[in-house]
Amino acid sequence: MTLRIYDTARQDVVAFEAGPVVTMYVCGITPYDATHLGHASTFLLYDVFQRRLRDLGHDTRCVRNITDVDDPLLAKARQLGVHYLDLAAGEVARFQADMAALELLPCWSEPRATSAIADIRGFIAMVLERGHAYQAAGAVYFDVSTFAGFGEVSHYGEDKMLALAKDRGGHVDDPAKRHPLDFVLWQPSAEGEPTWETMWGPGRPGWHIECSALALRELGTTIDLHGGGVDLIFPHHECERAQSEAATGSPFARHWLHAPFVYKDGEKMSKSLGNLVFVDQLRERWDPRAIRLAVLEHHYRHHWSWDDGLMARAAARLDRWLGAAGRGGNERTLDDVRHFLDDDLDTPLAVEAIDAAIDGGRRIDEAAALLGVRLD
Repeated sequence: MTLRIYDTARQDVVAFEAGPVVTMYVCGITPYDATHLGHASTFLLYDVFQRRLRDLGHDTRCVRNITDVDDPLLAKARQLGVHYLDLAAGEVARFQADMAALELLPCWSEPRATSAIADIRGFIAMVLERGHAYQAAGAVYFDVSTFAGFGEVSHYGEDKMLALAKDRGGHVDDPAKRHPLDFVLWQPSAEGEPTWETMWGPGRPGWHIECSALALRELGTTIDLHGGGVDLIFPHHECERAQSEAATGSPFARHWLHAPFVYKDGEKMSKSLGNLVFVDQLRERWDPRAIRLAVLEHHYRHHWSWDDGLMARAAARLDRWLGAAGRGGNERTLDDVRHFLDDDLDTPLAVEAIDAAIDGGRRIDEAAALLGVRLD
């Protein structure tokens, strides 16, 4: 079976098409708090995807950015009375420790937004020169009316886009905008915020621009896959695609892959609600491999809910897998797991296939390793 995934922009399960080297850009964290299970669910999806691609003989180059200059980080730093980069450094270290404990494959590159200011300035200049942006009130805005394909990643109507932009920091009521869905590429800094000089005035980057600049710098004009959580489909990824293609004149991403929401107490896990399950706290009690299994028993196409019995069930499954390590023979289990991963990254059925292999006395070590669960 050809490896198939659900492509958000195409709204269908399609064959994943790529050459020997697969380039991937996955939106990373804004480092102002600890890693929660929603983060883990997102990044584990792309980890398993990379493992299967490597199993198929591809080389993978995954870039995962760190948004170390943005509104939430700056606000939290002000609240705590610390420098925003000091806050970011501590949270990045905690995040990386969590990802290492979960045994995620190392990223090919993990650049920071603040490393790309020169790239961002050059990128904005390209967008302005091509007539897709305008200056107003000391800021630079992308003009969505100039990009005919705006909306083709999310397939949302204008009313939904306006509602989501308003909810997710899009400042739809900004009087300097020509259209409420126009978005900021460069903005004046408020008092006490970091500032960089540009030809259109001092300030700092907008939210979306860093990922376009970093993807272009690290991976080239067109990447094989772009991903992140489903909450990034709009406005973040829609805006990324528009400004990237406006700047380069070439397709930005061949495929779009998004991870689901994780819920707790009936609401999506979010920092604003405080209904979070933190990975570092789970690691104090549970084997990180059990945390991984707890996530992988859910399919990435479906939102799922945390429950208090989830980790105990995952730990029991891990114990059973560890007890079966090194026993049995033949390659059937590995072939079964490969089959389910190729069928839209169906990790729940892949996990069940390993459970069934244990019942049948078959070897499971290589199959578990393909899911990133080490049994040695």
